[in-house]
Amino acid sequence: MIRDDFLWAEKYRPKTIADTILPNDLKKTFQKFVDQNNIPNLLLSGRAGVGKTTVAKALCNELNADYIVINGSMKGNIDTLRTEIQKFASSVSFTGGRKYVILDEADYLNPQSTQPALRNFMEEYSNNCGFILTCNFKNRIIEPLHSRCTVIDFKIRGNEKAKLAEKFFKRILTILEKENVEFDKAAVAEFINKHFPDWRRTLNELQFFASNGRIDKSMLVNLSDESLKKLIELLKNKDYSGIRKWVGENNDLDSTEFFSKFYDLIWSTAKNSSIPGIVVTIGRYQYMQAFVNDPEINIMACLTEIMIETEWK
Repeated sequence: MIRDDFLWAEKYRPKTIADTILPNDLKKTFQKFVDQNNIPNLLLSGRAGVGKTTVAKALCNELNADYIVINGSMKGNIDTLRTEIQKFASSVSFTGGRKYVILDEADYLNPQSTQPALRNFMEEYSNNCGFILTCNFKNRIIEPLHSRCTVIDFKIRGNEKAKLAEKFFKRILTILEKENVEFDKAAVAEFINKHFPDWRRTLNELQFFASNGRIDKSMLVNLSDESLKKLIELLKNKDYSGIRKWVGENNDLDSTEFFSKFYDLIWSTAKNSSIPGIVVTIGRYQYMQAFVNDPEINIMACLTEIMIETEWK
């Protein structure tokens, strides 16, 4: 088992709201909860790695509150509510204050059983225990839970992206120096740009490559335009075997990067009448990519559908 303190994402996780890297309006909102010594029930929504769990833990740490973390994707059944959560929520806090349950990846909780039961727990133990839910897709959380929480979206506006990336760049350089890793600043910047704003993934990948003792551009693998153009030709020729081979050879690709670049390329390669259908198909399969057991099969299914239905220039 890998210890949490071995993982940079855990070892260097901010312990206070002031130390987090967030848009100013979000940071002010969370700091206000700390200053008022009161955290309402929260539903924190946003893409993976943007800091939702970090904020939840930092809020509890700054208030010196007892808390537990439940991973909804691993313990999403109703038995978890009836055992771990009920036992924790019904007991008295060691610190004498309000306790908190952090439900990570709450969008994986069963919407037919666990989520409806949770709303009753939130009301029953409201005097003693608060709840902080995190999710990637808030539309998968039932409305009664929305109404019992303050919903906060982790959105980064265009004019804030460069500032946040710069702050994270400086934070990473400090981490690399502490870990005695040699680095090329340009390579580090490319890692950040590639995965922005997924801070966790950036740190995890940098730590993986840092095992060689140095971070440089030779470790960056990009989905080249030439490779994508080859894929388009395979789709045009309805070369299913060739497409399957291409997907297999590129199964280490970042799916977000793939869908984004493929989307950009279709405007110049597909006929205008086919583009709306392709966009809908890409959007559907990109959404499913977060839930499927085998991402490679999902991408292959997406490309197969596009191959069958598209007219090319």
